[in-house]
Amino acid sequence: MPGEIISERARTEETNPMADMLDQYLQCQELSHGEITTGTVVKASDKSVVVDIGAKCEGIVPADDLSQLSEEEREPIQVGNDVAVYVVTPEDEDGNIILSIARAQIVEDWRKAQELLGTGDTFERSITDCNKGGVIVNFGRIRGFVPGSQLDVARTAAYDANQDGRDRWSALLGETLELKVIEVDQERNRLILSEKAAVRERREEQREQLMKELSEGDHRRGRVVNLVDFGAFVDLGGVDGLIHLSELSWKRVSHPREVLKVGQEVEVYVLSVDHQRERIGLSLKRMRNDPWSTAAKRYQDGQLIEGVITNLTKWGAFARIKGDEAIEGLIHISELDDRHISHPNEVVQPGDTVTLRVLSLDTNRHRLSLSLKQVTADEYKEQDWESAITADQSEGQSSISAAFSEAMESDG
Repeated sequence: MPGEIISERARTEETNPMADMLDQYLQCQELSHGEITTGTVVKASDKSVVVDIGAKCEGIVPADDLSQLSEEEREPIQVGNDVAVYVVTPEDEDGNIILSIARAQIVEDWRKAQELLGTGDTFERSITDCNKGGVIVNFGRIRGFVPGSQLDVARTAAYDANQDGRDRWSALLGETLELKVIEVDQERNRLILSEKAAVRERREEQREQLMKELSEGDHRRGRVVNLVDFGAFVDLGGVDGLIHLSELSWKRVSHPREVLKVGQEVEVYVLSVDHQRERIGLSLKRMRNDPWSTAAKRYQDGQLIEGVITNLTKWGAFARIKGDEAIEGLIHISELDDRHISHPNEVVQPGDTVTLRVLSLDTNRHRLSLSLKQVTADEYKEQDWESAITADQSEGQSSISAAFSEAMESDG
C-alpha cells in the first residue's frame, strides 16, 4: 500500500545516522572572515577556549587572544555561557575555525561609538594618557582622543598654555570627563571625543533651570572660570555671573588676580538677575561684613593713625590704614604740606608709611578724609596728649604717640 511505503521510508530516514549527520552539516552556517557571531562555550582553559557557533566544527579562541583580556573580561567565559566572537579564519590548514573574543569586543565598541554619535548621548570616562595635542580615554578596548581644543574652557584655563608637549595635560591624568562622540572613523582607527560639547549641552539644560531659581540676595557657590581687567566670571553651575572689580573686596583692587585665581571655588552673593538678557551680577565682598559699618567706632575726627600710601593722583594721595586694609582714605593735595606743591610725589611715594590725622569720616559713602600736614596742628595738641596717655596706660606708648611726642619736641 502507498501509505505503508511512505511510513517505512520515514522510519528508515529517522533511524539513519548518516542522514542525520548530512542534515546537520547542510544546516551549518557558512562563515566569513570578519564576521561577528554568538556561540556557547563548551570548553575553557588558560590555553584556549572552544566555542560552539553552529558551524561544521567548533571554533577555537587561542591563548594569545585570551591574553589580551583583563581578568574582569575573562570571568564570564565559562562553560555553558554565550560569548560574542570574531571570525579570524573560517578554516585554517588544519580545518579549524579560529575565533577572537578581543576583536569581537573591539567591533562592538566601534558599534557603540557609532550609535552614540547618532544619538548624541553623553557618557563619562577617566583620562588614562595624554600627548601634546590633548588627552586620551579608554572607550572599551579602543582609545578615544579628546583634543585640547575640545576640553572645557574652565579646565584648560587652569593649566599653563606655555608648557611644552604632554606636560601641559599630565596633571589631568585620572580625572573623569563628561564626553560626547563627535567623530568615528573605524578604518583610520579614529575616535574623537569632546568634553566641551558635553558640557555645553549640560549647561544649556542647567541654565534654564538656574535662571528660574536665582533671585537677588541669594548665596551661591561657584567656580572662577575667567579673569578680565574689569572683574571675574564665576560658573554657578550652568550659567556664568560677573563679579565686578568693585565687588571683589572692600579694599582697593587693581586686578582680579589679586583676589582670585581660575579654578577657585568661591561663595558669592547675587546682586542682580536680568532674566531677559540672562545676566547675573555677583559680589564677593558682600559675603563679608562691611568694615566701614563699624569704622566710626574705631576712628574719630582729629584722631592720629598710621597709614600706607597706596596710590597717587594729581589731586592727592590715597592711604590705607595700617592694620585695617579695607579702610582707605584720601589725603587731598592741599593737606600734604604747608608749602604749595604741584604733585603729591613731591611729598610721598606709594608704599610710604606715614602718620596721618583723620579730618572726617563718612561711613555711608565710604569716604575718609586725611591730612599729613595737620599731624602737628596746635588745635589737636590737647586731644593728642589725652590719646597718648590713654594708650600708654593700656598698652604702653604706641608708635603714633611716640611719633607725635617727637614732633612736639622738635616743634619746640
